[in-house]
Amino acid sequence: MFKSGSVDAQALLKLLFQWEEVDKPTAQKVYSEHKKGGKDLVQACLDNGLPETVVLGAAAQLLGMGKVDLQGLALPPALIGKVPPEYANSYRIIPVRMENNALVVATADPDNLAALDDLKFALGVTQVKAELTTEEAIGAALEQYYAQAKTNDAQKMINEMLDGREETESIGGDGAEIIDPGVLQNLEAMGNDVGAQAESAAVRNLLNLILLTGVKAQAADIHFEPFEDGFRVRNRIDGVLYEMLPVPKQLSAPLVARIKVMSHLDIAERRLPQDGKIPIRIGDREVDLRVSSLPTMFGESVVIRILDRHVVNLDLEKIGFPDDQLAYFKEVIERPNGIVIVTGPTGSGKTTTLYSALSAVNSDEVKIITTEDPVEYEIKGLVQVPVDEEVGRSFAACLRAILRQDPDIVLVGEARDKETAQIAVQASLTGHLVFTTLHTNDAPTAITRLIDMGVEPFLLAATIETVCAQRLVRTICVKCKAPYEPSDEELLQLNLKRRDVAGQRFYYGKGCDTCKGTGYKGRTALFELMDVNDSIREMILQKVSATQLRLAAQRAGMRPLRESGIQKVFAGLTTIEEVVRETLAVEE
Repeated sequence: MFKSGSVDAQALLKLLFQWEEVDKPTAQKVYSEHKKGGKDLVQACLDNGLPETVVLGAAAQLLGMGKVDLQGLALPPALIGKVPPEYANSYRIIPVRMENNALVVATADPDNLAALDDLKFALGVTQVKAELTTEEAIGAALEQYYAQAKTNDAQKMINEMLDGREETESIGGDGAEIIDPGVLQNLEAMGNDVGAQAESAAVRNLLNLILLTGVKAQAADIHFEPFEDGFRVRNRIDGVLYEMLPVPKQLSAPLVARIKVMSHLDIAERRLPQDGKIPIRIGDREVDLRVSSLPTMFGESVVIRILDRHVVNLDLEKIGFPDDQLAYFKEVIERPNGIVIVTGPTGSGKTTTLYSALSAVNSDEVKIITTEDPVEYEIKGLVQVPVDEEVGRSFAACLRAILRQDPDIVLVGEARDKETAQIAVQASLTGHLVFTTLHTNDAPTAITRLIDMGVEPFLLAATIETVCAQRLVRTICVKCKAPYEPSDEELLQLNLKRRDVAGQRFYYGKGCDTCKGTGYKGRTALFELMDVNDSIREMILQKVSATQLRLAAQRAGMRPLRESGIQKVFAGLTTIEEVVRETLAVEE
């Protein structure tokens, strides 16, 4: 049998009637059993004598799909090899043929569109098309073409991720295996003992596979999300979420419990949020995983932040500063005292910019102490202090103690309250260079935010040296980068006219194996640097609005985020779409 998906019952029965495959009384009976009796539409058709192949053909036509008989096909090994066993078994799909660069697969679930998107991303093909077949045919084909490789290929995939090194034991498992119905039955046999299920080989190996896939793909976060009728695992790569292999709903609780065991959290506590950390080793490098659990209506949602220093570039010259802004920023961070503020929303790269600045000024002659919540990257030569509110080690308390440690440079992870901000100001006044962050949309708003917190304007005017607002945009994949001519509508999104871009070339990514068909690979930063000169200091003393500060800063040479984005577009680094997406809120 196959799933009827989103097929309308009346439309299906009407088409079958037109094909003279069903009479009106039978059609009415099928409709009644389906609508009133709650019976599956396809099952109701079969129970009333309709041939499955005919119902399959009608459903496929209504869905705009083809139908395929897998029993009549001899699929070559080269075609089968295009879809790894772990994908075929998890998605319940069989590759049928290639049409140009589009892969055609057979499925018994026409509504599983997410699987097609995931396959397109994972396999690097231009398009994945689905044709309808029966679940029995899928099962037989999986047994025929993928049975022997079923338990071995996932381990091979992990070994390839590790460049041939057998390191899976370091993250608490023995490899990976495909989750099949037999495994689920074994887990169900354990009853409600989630702890025992979490220690099962299947759950350990599945989590290993998910973690290794995320690290290999250079994901920033892995999201485990429970819903009423399913469980979703997604990777955030270059700021965008992509769904991974589907995970059965029955595995959600054991999988979350396994994560909590590895991060030393209380698996019995499901009512309160918890935070933890998992250190793992992959190959010859160490990676830290920061775990956050959150109770929801349908189970616990878990997000794992991947902190891998090997994929984070802490070179100040390579994070995206144009030459003129780089020269100015380098001069600022060499000053003996003052406050340098980096601002922007969560995930805009503030921490990377600050670490890059600290790395640039780090030497044997200076003492640098940081207080962070939590410490994301360990940097040689820095004294790093983690915040722990539960034991009274707040930002303010840490900062007070740090000032008694004779530092030259201090990093305060976030000026999140009046007390912390005031101590940071006092540290600057007593001869320290202070770095900190805020969450504001642009640079001028950071000043008004601090005044709103209760910091005196005359103290801000005396201490703030510069404010750096930033955003991250995806960069065009260099392997499939191609020129194109933007439309007038696209240019209008950046407030540009055709005459403004005369002689400029625009690029986009066509999509390739390197970028998994997205057209983007990596990210770069857009910066808005506001120099707090004498004129700006006078305006701060007068407590003027952020709008007035912005106009004055632009007159003094500040380049807004949108303008920085336009320069990156003209340089062929990113696209109009990316700049509009990341800077729209700032310009409104």
